Amino acid sequence: MAKRHEVVEPEIAIDPDLYCSAQPYDNDWQSETTSIGSSIYRGLEENGRRYQTLSRKEYLNPSDDKMFETYEAGHLVALVMDSERENPLFHSPIGDHPKNILDIGTGQGNWAVDVADMFPMATVRGVDLFPPPVTWMPPNCILEVDNIAEDWTWNEPQDLIHMRLMIGSFDAAEWARVYKQCFDNLRPGGWIEQLEASPYIECDDDSLPADNVLRTWGPALSECGKRAGRPLETIDMMQDAVRDAGFVEIHEKQYKWPIGPWARDQKYKEAGTVNYQHWMSGMEGWAMWLLTKYGAPHPWTQEEVIVYVAKLRAELQNPRHHIYERARRVWARKPFPNEPSPASSGRGPVIKTESV
Repeated sequence: MAKRHEVVEPEIAIDPDLYCSAQPYDNDWQSETTSIGSSIYRGLEENGRRYQTLSRKEYLNPSDDKMFETYEAGHLVALVMDSERENPLFHSPIGDHPKNILDIGTGQGNWAVDVADMFPMATVRGVDLFPPPVTWMPPNCILEVDNIAEDWTWNEPQDLIHMRLMIGSFDAAEWARVYKQCFDNLRPGGWIEQLEASPYIECDDDSLPADNVLRTWGPALSECGKRAGRPLETIDMMQDAVRDAGFVEIHEKQYKWPIGPWARDQKYKEAGTVNYQHWMSGMEGWAMWLLTKYGAPHPWTQEEVIVYVAKLRAELQNPRHHIYERARRVWARKPFPNEPSPASSGRGPVIKTESV
Protein backbone atom coordinates (compact mmCIF):
# COMPACT_ATOMS: atom_id res chain seq x y z
CA MET A 1 0.00 0.00 0.00
CA ALA A 2 1.32 3.46 -0.91
CA LYS A 3 2.40 5.69 1.95
CA ARG A 4 0.46 8.87 2.46
CA HIS A 5 1.87 11.65 4.60
CA GLU A 6 -0.76 14.18 5.55
CA VAL A 7 -0.78 17.21 7.82
CA VAL A 8 -4.20 18.56 8.76
CA GLU A 9 -4.46 22.32 8.59
CA PRO A 10 -5.45 24.00 11.87
CA GLU A 11 -8.47 26.24 12.09
CA ILE A 12 -7.72 29.83 11.06
CA ALA A 13 -7.69 32.19 14.05
CA ILE A 14 -10.12 35.12 13.87
CA ASP A 15 -9.16 38.79 14.22
CA PRO A 16 -11.33 39.96 17.18
CA ASP A 17 -10.91 43.67 16.36
CA LEU A 18 -12.33 43.29 12.86
CA TYR A 19 -15.04 40.94 14.13
CA CYS A 20 -16.22 43.42 16.75
CA SER A 21 -16.32 46.32 14.32
CA ALA A 22 -18.84 44.54 12.06
CA GLN A 23 -18.14 47.15 9.35
CA PRO A 24 -18.59 46.01 5.74
CA TYR A 25 -15.37 45.31 3.87
CA ASP A 26 -13.93 48.04 1.71
CA ASN A 27 -14.41 47.47 -2.02
CA ASP A 28 -11.70 49.76 -3.43
CA TRP A 29 -9.96 47.53 -5.97
CA GLN A 30 -8.63 48.72 -9.30
CA SER A 31 -6.77 47.05 -12.11
CA GLU A 32 -5.13 48.83 -15.04
CA THR A 33 -5.54 47.04 -18.34
CA THR A 34 -4.83 47.96 -21.93
CA SER A 35 -6.96 47.19 -24.96
CA ILE A 36 -5.61 45.22 -27.92
CA GLY A 37 -7.34 46.20 -31.15
CA SER A 38 -8.00 42.87 -32.79
CA SER A 39 -11.10 40.88 -33.63
CA ILE A 40 -9.94 38.07 -31.35
CA TYR A 41 -9.55 40.50 -28.47
CA ARG A 42 -12.99 42.03 -29.03
CA GLY A 43 -14.52 38.56 -28.85
CA LEU A 44 -18.21 37.72 -28.56
CA GLU A 45 -20.56 39.90 -26.51
CA GLU A 46 -23.20 38.03 -24.51
CA ASN A 47 -25.15 39.06 -21.39
CA GLY A 48 -23.01 42.15 -21.08
CA ARG A 49 -19.73 40.19 -20.98
CA ARG A 50 -17.11 39.46 -23.65
CA TYR A 51 -16.08 35.87 -24.45
CA GLN A 52 -13.31 34.30 -26.54
CA THR A 53 -14.09 33.23 -30.10
CA LEU A 54 -11.05 31.04 -30.90
CA SER A 55 -12.39 27.74 -29.59
CA ARG A 56 -15.40 26.21 -31.29
CA LYS A 57 -16.61 25.25 -27.82
CA GLU A 58 -18.01 27.92 -25.52
CA TYR A 59 -15.88 28.80 -22.51
CA LEU A 60 -17.60 29.55 -19.23
CA ASN A 61 -15.41 32.50 -18.15
CA PRO A 62 -15.59 35.87 -19.93
CA SER A 63 -12.46 37.40 -21.47
CA ASP A 64 -12.88 41.05 -20.56
CA ASP A 65 -11.33 43.68 -18.32
CA LYS A 66 -13.34 42.61 -15.26
CA MET A 67 -12.19 39.01 -15.60
CA PHE A 68 -8.56 40.05 -16.12
CA GLU A 69 -8.89 41.99 -12.85
CA THR A 70 -10.11 38.75 -11.28
CA TYR A 71 -7.14 36.82 -12.68
CA GLU A 72 -4.75 39.37 -11.19
CA ALA A 73 -6.34 39.02 -7.76
CA GLY A 74 -6.21 35.22 -7.98
CA HIS A 75 -2.51 35.40 -8.82
CA LEU A 76 -1.86 37.56 -5.75
CA VAL A 77 -3.82 35.23 -3.45
CA ALA A 78 -1.68 32.30 -4.57
CA LEU A 79 1.53 34.28 -3.98
CA VAL A 80 0.47 35.43 -0.51
CA MET A 81 -0.50 31.91 0.56
CA ASP A 82 3.02 30.70 -0.26
CA SER A 83 4.80 33.92 0.73
CA GLU A 84 6.95 32.14 3.33
CA ARG A 85 8.69 30.27 0.50
CA GLU A 86 11.69 31.68 -1.35
CA ASN A 87 9.86 30.77 -4.57
CA PRO A 88 6.09 31.23 -4.13
CA LEU A 89 5.35 30.69 -7.83
CA PHE A 90 5.69 26.91 -7.96
CA HIS A 91 6.93 23.94 -5.91
CA SER A 92 8.34 21.65 -8.61
CA PRO A 93 12.11 21.08 -8.17
CA ILE A 94 13.15 21.96 -11.72
CA GLY A 95 16.62 23.22 -10.78
CA ASP A 96 18.27 26.55 -11.51
CA HIS A 97 18.63 26.25 -15.27
CA PRO A 98 15.36 25.20 -16.95
CA LYS A 99 15.18 25.70 -20.70
CA ASN A 100 11.46 25.62 -21.47
CA ILE A 101 8.44 26.35 -19.27
CA LEU A 102 4.81 26.32 -20.41
CA ASP A 103 1.95 28.08 -18.62
CA ILE A 104 -1.43 26.71 -19.75
CA GLY A 105 -4.43 29.00 -19.30
CA THR A 106 -2.12 31.93 -18.64
CA GLY A 107 -4.99 34.42 -18.20
CA GLN A 108 -3.46 37.83 -17.68
CA GLY A 109 0.04 36.35 -17.99
CA ASN A 110 1.23 37.34 -14.48
CA TRP A 111 2.66 33.92 -13.64
CA ALA A 112 4.47 33.55 -16.96
CA VAL A 113 5.99 37.03 -16.70
CA ASP A 114 7.14 36.48 -13.10
CA VAL A 115 8.72 33.11 -13.93
CA ALA A 116 10.43 34.58 -17.00
CA ASP A 117 11.97 37.22 -14.73
CA MET A 118 13.12 34.44 -12.39
CA PHE A 119 14.78 32.43 -15.18
CA PRO A 120 16.08 34.91 -17.79
CA MET A 121 17.80 32.14 -19.79
CA ALA A 122 14.64 30.04 -20.10
CA THR A 123 11.87 30.40 -22.67
CA VAL A 124 8.58 30.83 -20.81
CA ARG A 125 5.47 30.44 -22.94
CA GLY A 126 2.02 31.45 -21.71
CA VAL A 127 -0.94 30.14 -23.71
CA ASP A 128 -4.64 30.95 -23.55
CA LEU A 129 -7.69 31.30 -25.78
CA PHE A 130 -7.59 35.08 -25.48
CA PRO A 131 -4.72 37.59 -25.72
CA PRO A 132 -3.92 39.10 -22.31
CA PRO A 133 -3.79 42.89 -21.92
CA VAL A 134 -0.03 43.02 -21.40
CA THR A 135 1.95 46.06 -22.55
CA TRP A 136 5.41 44.80 -21.55
CA MET A 137 7.00 41.44 -20.88
CA PRO A 138 10.54 40.07 -20.52
CA PRO A 139 12.20 39.17 -23.83
CA ASN A 140 12.20 35.47 -22.87
CA CYS A 141 8.42 35.44 -22.26
CA ILE A 142 6.07 34.59 -25.13
CA LEU A 143 2.30 34.93 -24.76
CA GLU A 144 0.34 33.06 -27.41
CA VAL A 145 -3.30 32.55 -28.35
CA ASP A 146 -3.98 28.85 -28.91
CA ASN A 147 -6.37 26.06 -27.95
CA ILE A 148 -4.56 23.46 -25.86
CA ALA A 149 -7.49 21.05 -26.17
CA GLU A 150 -6.36 20.49 -29.75
CA ASP A 151 -3.04 19.12 -31.06
CA TRP A 152 -0.05 21.01 -29.70
CA THR A 153 2.39 22.61 -32.12
CA TRP A 154 5.35 23.21 -29.81
CA ASN A 155 8.36 20.98 -30.38
CA GLU A 156 10.56 21.86 -27.42
CA PRO A 157 10.49 19.38 -24.52
CA GLN A 158 9.32 21.25 -21.45
CA ASP A 159 10.96 21.29 -18.01
CA LEU A 160 7.75 22.46 -16.32
CA ILE A 161 4.12 22.68 -17.43
CA HIS A 162 1.97 24.78 -15.15
CA MET A 163 -1.82 25.17 -14.85
CA ARG A 164 -3.84 27.25 -12.41
CA LEU A 165 -7.55 27.88 -11.75
CA MET A 166 -8.69 25.93 -14.81
CA ILE A 167 -11.96 24.93 -13.14
CA GLY A 168 -14.68 24.08 -15.65
CA SER A 169 -12.39 24.45 -18.67
CA PHE A 170 -12.91 20.96 -20.12
CA ASP A 171 -15.07 17.88 -20.05
CA ALA A 172 -13.62 14.58 -18.77
CA ALA A 173 -12.32 13.42 -22.16
CA GLU A 174 -10.68 16.78 -22.87
CA TRP A 175 -9.01 16.79 -19.46
CA ALA A 176 -7.57 13.31 -20.11
CA ARG A 177 -6.24 14.54 -23.46
CA VAL A 178 -4.67 17.64 -21.88
CA TYR A 179 -2.87 15.58 -19.23
CA LYS A 180 -1.63 13.14 -21.88
CA GLN A 181 -0.29 16.00 -23.98
CA CYS A 182 1.40 17.43 -20.91
CA PHE A 183 3.05 14.06 -20.28
CA ASP A 184 4.12 13.67 -23.91
CA ASN A 185 5.58 17.18 -24.13
CA LEU A 186 7.64 17.09 -20.93
CA ARG A 187 11.24 15.94 -20.98
CA PRO A 188 11.92 12.80 -18.90
CA GLY A 189 12.22 14.07 -15.32
CA GLY A 190 10.17 17.17 -16.14
CA TRP A 191 7.34 18.32 -13.90
CA ILE A 192 3.66 19.12 -14.14
CA GLU A 193 2.10 21.43 -11.54
CA GLN A 194 -1.51 22.48 -11.07
CA LEU A 195 -3.21 24.75 -8.53
CA GLU A 196 -6.99 24.66 -8.27
CA ALA A 197 -9.66 26.06 -5.94
CA SER A 198 -13.06 24.74 -4.93
CA PRO A 199 -16.28 26.50 -5.97
CA TYR A 200 -17.76 25.90 -2.50
CA ILE A 201 -17.74 28.55 0.24
CA GLU A 202 -16.92 26.86 3.54
CA CYS A 203 -16.90 27.76 7.22
CA ASP A 204 -15.42 25.94 10.23
CA ASP A 205 -17.13 27.70 13.14
CA ASP A 206 -20.80 27.98 12.06
CA SER A 207 -20.49 31.75 11.76
CA LEU A 208 -22.13 31.38 8.34
CA PRO A 209 -25.79 30.39 8.95
CA ALA A 210 -27.04 27.26 7.23
CA ASP A 211 -29.67 29.25 5.34
CA ASN A 212 -27.30 31.98 4.13
CA VAL A 213 -27.33 32.62 0.38
CA LEU A 214 -23.55 32.06 0.21
CA ARG A 215 -24.15 28.38 0.94
CA THR A 216 -26.16 28.08 -2.28
CA TRP A 217 -23.30 29.21 -4.52
CA GLY A 218 -21.19 26.05 -4.69
CA PRO A 219 -24.08 23.58 -5.09
CA ALA A 220 -25.82 25.74 -7.71
CA LEU A 221 -22.73 26.15 -9.89
CA SER A 222 -21.65 22.54 -9.42
CA GLU A 223 -24.99 21.28 -10.71
CA CYS A 224 -24.76 23.63 -13.67
CA GLY A 225 -21.29 22.30 -14.40
CA LYS A 226 -22.61 18.74 -14.42
CA ARG A 227 -25.41 19.64 -16.81
CA ALA A 228 -22.90 21.44 -19.04
CA GLY A 229 -20.55 18.45 -19.03
CA ARG A 230 -17.88 20.62 -17.36
CA PRO A 231 -17.30 19.25 -13.85
CA LEU A 232 -16.21 21.98 -11.44
CA GLU A 233 -14.55 19.62 -8.95
CA THR A 234 -11.14 19.83 -10.67
CA ILE A 235 -9.54 20.29 -7.25
CA ASP A 236 -10.57 16.76 -6.23
CA MET A 237 -10.03 15.07 -9.60
CA MET A 238 -6.56 16.19 -10.64
CA GLN A 239 -4.56 13.82 -8.40
CA ASP A 240 -6.10 10.75 -10.04
CA ALA A 241 -5.79 12.34 -13.48
CA VAL A 242 -2.08 13.01 -12.98
CA ARG A 243 -1.55 9.44 -11.80
CA ASP A 244 -3.54 7.98 -14.68
CA ALA A 245 -1.48 10.00 -17.16
CA GLY A 246 1.64 8.19 -15.91
CA PHE A 247 3.29 10.71 -13.59
CA VAL A 248 5.27 9.64 -10.52
CA GLU A 249 6.48 11.26 -7.29
CA ILE A 250 3.16 12.99 -6.76
CA HIS A 251 2.98 15.74 -4.14
CA GLU A 252 0.08 17.82 -2.96
CA LYS A 253 -0.40 20.83 -0.72
CA GLN A 254 -3.81 21.76 0.66
CA TYR A 255 -4.84 25.31 1.49
CA LYS A 256 -7.66 27.27 3.05
CA TRP A 257 -7.97 30.59 1.22
CA PRO A 258 -9.86 33.03 3.50
CA ILE A 259 -12.47 35.24 1.87
CA GLY A 260 -12.23 38.59 3.64
CA PRO A 261 -9.67 39.93 6.17
CA TRP A 262 -11.27 38.22 9.17
CA ALA A 263 -8.20 36.16 10.15
CA ARG A 264 -5.80 37.17 12.93
CA ASP A 265 -2.60 35.89 11.28
CA GLN A 266 -1.12 38.51 8.94
CA LYS A 267 -0.60 36.13 6.02
CA TYR A 268 -4.19 34.91 6.13
CA LYS A 269 -5.45 38.48 6.62
CA GLU A 270 -3.60 39.68 3.51
CA ALA A 271 -4.69 36.66 1.50
CA GLY A 272 -8.29 37.14 2.63
CA THR A 273 -8.23 40.82 1.68
CA VAL A 274 -7.15 40.02 -1.86
CA ASN A 275 -9.37 36.95 -2.14
CA TYR A 276 -12.36 39.05 -1.15
CA GLN A 277 -11.65 41.24 -4.18
CA HIS A 278 -11.07 38.09 -6.24
CA TRP A 279 -14.61 36.95 -5.44
CA MET A 280 -16.25 40.38 -5.67
CA SER A 281 -14.89 40.97 -9.16
CA GLY A 282 -15.20 37.36 -10.31
CA MET A 283 -18.60 36.06 -9.21
CA GLU A 284 -20.70 37.54 -11.98
CA GLY A 285 -18.34 36.21 -14.66
CA TRP A 286 -18.07 32.78 -13.05
CA ALA A 287 -21.85 32.46 -12.84
CA MET A 288 -23.21 34.19 -15.94
CA TRP A 289 -22.58 31.52 -18.59
CA LEU A 290 -23.41 28.58 -16.34
CA LEU A 291 -26.67 29.97 -14.96
CA THR A 292 -27.98 31.49 -18.20
CA LYS A 293 -27.26 28.25 -20.08
CA TYR A 294 -27.78 25.52 -17.46
CA GLY A 295 -29.56 27.09 -14.49
CA ALA A 296 -32.34 25.21 -12.71
CA PRO A 297 -35.25 24.69 -12.95
CA HIS A 298 -34.74 26.61 -16.22
CA PRO A 299 -31.98 28.82 -17.63
CA TRP A 300 -31.76 32.11 -15.75
CA THR A 301 -32.00 35.54 -17.31
CA GLN A 302 -29.12 37.99 -17.18
CA GLU A 303 -31.11 40.09 -14.71
CA GLU A 304 -31.67 37.10 -12.40
CA VAL A 305 -27.93 36.40 -12.32
CA ILE A 306 -27.14 40.04 -11.55
CA VAL A 307 -29.64 40.11 -8.66
CA TYR A 308 -28.28 36.81 -7.29
CA VAL A 309 -24.69 38.03 -7.43
CA ALA A 310 -25.70 41.30 -5.70
CA LYS A 311 -27.12 39.28 -2.80
CA LEU A 312 -23.95 37.20 -2.61
CA ARG A 313 -21.72 40.29 -2.63
CA ALA A 314 -23.73 41.85 0.18
CA GLU A 315 -23.10 38.77 2.35
CA LEU A 316 -19.42 38.61 1.40
CA GLN A 317 -18.99 42.05 2.99
CA ASN A 318 -20.05 40.80 6.42
CA PRO A 319 -16.91 40.33 8.59
CA ARG A 320 -18.84 38.02 10.92
CA HIS A 321 -18.76 35.34 8.22
CA HIS A 322 -15.47 33.46 8.72
CA ILE A 323 -15.51 31.88 5.31
CA TYR A 324 -12.92 30.39 3.00
CA GLU A 325 -12.49 28.20 -0.07
CA ARG A 326 -10.37 25.09 -0.29
CA ALA A 327 -7.43 25.08 -2.69
CA ARG A 328 -4.97 22.36 -3.63
CA ARG A 329 -1.64 22.29 -5.42
CA VAL A 330 -0.44 19.07 -7.08
CA TRP A 331 2.97 18.58 -8.65
CA ALA A 332 4.41 15.42 -10.14
CA ARG A 333 7.31 14.17 -12.27
CA LYS A 334 7.45 12.45 -15.63
CA PRO A 335 9.40 9.21 -15.11
CA PHE A 336 12.79 8.63 -16.68
CA PRO A 337 13.20 5.94 -19.38
CA ASN A 338 12.75 2.43 -17.95
CA GLU A 339 11.36 3.87 -14.69
CA PRO A 340 7.97 2.25 -14.01
CA SER A 341 5.01 4.60 -13.75
CA PRO A 342 1.87 3.93 -11.66
CA ALA A 343 -0.17 3.52 -14.85
CA SER A 344 2.14 0.82 -16.21
CA SER A 345 3.02 -0.98 -12.98
CA GLY A 346 -0.46 -1.08 -11.44
CA ARG A 347 0.90 0.36 -8.19
CA GLY A 348 -0.50 3.47 -6.61
CA PRO A 349 1.75 6.55 -6.41
CA VAL A 350 3.38 7.82 -3.25
CA ILE A 351 1.47 10.99 -2.41
CA LYS A 352 3.20 13.41 -0.06
CA THR A 353 0.73 15.82 1.46
CA GLU A 354 1.09 19.05 3.41
CA SER A 355 -1.37 21.72 4.46
CA VAL A 356 -1.31 25.43 5.30
